Amino acid sequence: MLDVRRLRLLVELDRRGTLAAVADALAYSPSSVSQQLALLEREAGVPLLEKTGRRVQLTPQAHVLVEHATAVLDLLEQAEADVARTLTAVSGVIRVAVFQSAAHAILPRALSDLRAAHPALRVEMVEREPDEGLVELSARDFDLVIAEQYPGHVRELRPDLDRVGLATDAMRLALPPLGVRTEVDAVQSLADAAQLPWVLEPVGTASRQWAVQLCRAAGFEPDVQFETADLTAHVRLIRSGNAVGLVPDLLWTGELPSVRVLDLPGSPRREIFTSTRRAAAGRPSVVACRAALAVAAQAAPGLTAVS
Repeated sequence: MLDVRRLRLLVELDRRGTLAAVADALAYSPSSVSQQLALLEREAGVPLLEKTGRRVQLTPQAHVLVEHATAVLDLLEQAEADVARTLTAVSGVIRVAVFQSAAHAILPRALSDLRAAHPALRVEMVEREPDEGLVELSARDFDLVIAEQYPGHVRELRPDLDRVGLATDAMRLALPPLGVRTEVDAVQSLADAAQLPWVLEPVGTASRQWAVQLCRAAGFEPDVQFETADLTAHVRLIRSGNAVGLVPDLLWTGELPSVRVLDLPGSPRREIFTSTRRAAAGRPSVVACRAALAVAAQAAPGLTAVS
């Protein structure tokens, strides 16, 4: 009989790539992980790992076992969800990954509602960029991810994850307030900002790819002098007259914009959604958290809730 805990280690090694990464994720020592996988090899009766330099890689037999082990882990997670649904109270721990602006604008209301309705439920939140959060969701580091998708950008399809729309918000061109930088005062469109310094999120992020494509469609390559994932830093750079950028309406939830904002060509809207493993979608904690997020999104100014 194959040990489920050891099977999980093999699945984690397939996803994370190194024994050290598996050990770090599951709070084991690398030597303990190695020992447990050696025992799994004995149970399976076939070699599962082979050395390549200082690293190890999975054998063809191990890849077959990973496929079956993943299905087993999903079934066990579904069983846990089914058992939890028989309880009268929502309890336990739910780990949520969320991107920055959603953490500011949506999560506080949702957390307050959850605390009032389900005092036995502990919500743990970590800020993550959506691409990173979705990968870690597949790896069972989180139970729920709040993510975003920009117009025309399709994220990698992950068959183990579901997707539920939460809301949409408008993206706009953000400029310094009038009088802060005189050459910017005349800007009335995206094309007018072609010669100005820009602040954008880091290369490789979905928001950066979308922003660059939008500028190219307007006939110019943005002069990116500032690069940061922190939207608060974006706003301060723009407000002080050092840059222009593209910001979501979600950033201003509950307050007036502190910069000048202009509509963009085509009035693009960003989609905000939640995702969980399909096997965990029925867990009461996930259902309760999604319901609270939906209420918070409905109440947030600047957002259009998805019905």
